[in-house]
Amino acid sequence: MKTLPFLLLLLTATGFASDPLDSVLSRMDKAAISFKSMTAKMKQVSHTAVIDQDNTEIGTILLKRPKPHDMHMLVQLSEPDAKTVALQNEKLDIFLPKINTVQEYDLGKSRALIEQFLLLGFGTTRKELTDANNVRFLGDVTVNGQKAAKLELVPKAKEVLQHFKKIELWLSDDTGYPAQHKMYQPGGDYILVTFSDLKVNPSVPDAALKLKLPKGVKKEYPQR
Repeated sequence: MKTLPFLLLLLTATGFASDPLDSVLSRMDKAAISFKSMTAKMKQVSHTAVIDQDNTEIGTILLKRPKPHDMHMLVQLSEPDAKTVALQNEKLDIFLPKINTVQEYDLGKSRALIEQFLLLGFGTTRKELTDANNVRFLGDVTVNGQKAAKLELVPKAKEVLQHFKKIELWLSDDTGYPAQHKMYQPGGDYILVTFSDLKVNPSVPDAALKLKLPKGVKKEYPQR
């Protein structure tokens, strides 16, 4: 009868009784407390399953979250075609310099959904992640030269599942922030985003996040 408590103590001491998912989520919570802004290089691969084709875009991302539910973002893609995406509150603008056109979108009720994916792992708490998703630990891996914990997220909300069947998230062991995430869409399509040269909480003036448009730019409103 004395053997069982001894074995439990041994397992706990050697780490076999520890929960790797709990450890990862605790690290995420710790990183979320201090998160205010970030800059990084990014590579986005959009895979179209029906033609088995990848479209790769390279650029930078600048994101600022001074307080909950207040997010500003600027993504500047340079390859293969220049494009700038700016998010300010409920307004999303996409500037296409080749045709000197800016497309303006009113996110409205979709803002919370879009913010959830844009902020995935950046300032996200354990509660926010687990309230919105069923979360599973997939193992320790190396991605883009970084040791990371790989998680699988399955959205709980039906409206989210219509857009994303599941999401894989790689959280860096060193920073607690994403090194990569992959969003699986219905039909076999997916979007894979990899971050590098990540800088957390740099000084980011509000002006740096605003879209700078040239004179004579044409405006389009695709929602109308």
